Amino acid sequence: MSRRRIVLLGAAAVVVASAAAIVASAAGRSGAAATDELTATFRPDPNAVELPLEYENRPYDDRFTFARVRFEPPRYSRSRQFYWGLDLKWNHDYPWGEENFSRILAEYTSLSVTEGVGDIWSLNDAELFRRPFAYLCEVGFWHPSDQEAENLRAWLLKGGFLVVDDFFGPRTLDNFLEAMEKVLPGYDAVELDETHPVFDSFFHIETLEFEHPGLPHLVPRYYAFFEENDPDRRLMVIANHNHDIGDYWEWSGNDYWPVSLTNEAFKIGVNYVIYGMTH
Repeated sequence: MSRRRIVLLGAAAVVVASAAAIVASAAGRSGAAATDELTATFRPDPNAVELPLEYENRPYDDRFTFARVRFEPPRYSRSRQFYWGLDLKWNHDYPWGEENFSRILAEYTSLSVTEGVGDIWSLNDAELFRRPFAYLCEVGFWHPSDQEAENLRAWLLKGGFLVVDDFFGPRTLDNFLEAMEKVLPGYDAVELDETHPVFDSFFHIETLEFEHPGLPHLVPRYYAFFEENDPDRRLMVIANHNHDIGDYWEWSGNDYWPVSLTNEAFKIGVNYVIYGMTH
């Protein structure tokens, strides 16, 4: 079980919790002294084995290109619902999610955007370091190796901004926090509310009360990791727990989900990109 602290930002008091149980502690930010000089070096993991898939990433240019992180899940299955006929977890909502989102991003912002499917990179691809923004989903099935975790840490410390999406329930949160302990050892997960600047970086998000597509009983939570483990510094990772904005993006062209919620999902995504590109 992960013992990472979850700090509620903006609360009257600091609340300390793990993903599954309350931790008996009332100390200040954990690991602050140990994390001030956190460093990492990119090195491909020589033991990585990835399922070969046919896709083509775009040559690097100065346009914003949506980047999705792939990983080797502990198990996967065949399903017509997902691209390649495989439920690989990280490929949920691909390619239509980023295709629709990139068009919205190009239409409503002044960013020069590569409109289309977007790129796919593993944490062993140095090309990921050409992309300042990346999207990672279904982290309940994500088990990065030590070197993959260090590679992600190097990308984040260099200035990368990671959006984590499409995972729900305590087990998946616990797995995500355990993985992030390898990526950013000693760092706290900070629960955000709508007052954080990321929710006002382009569109003004008035409320984070949102309905999960297909699972309306879930209450979304937004967990963040900050540079130098300091909530006053740059936000490096934001995780949408009990949420799935990518699903709203994917099905925005039909009547699966209410237009009002689909619009909010696009607005949150645009805010994430603008924040990540300006901080």
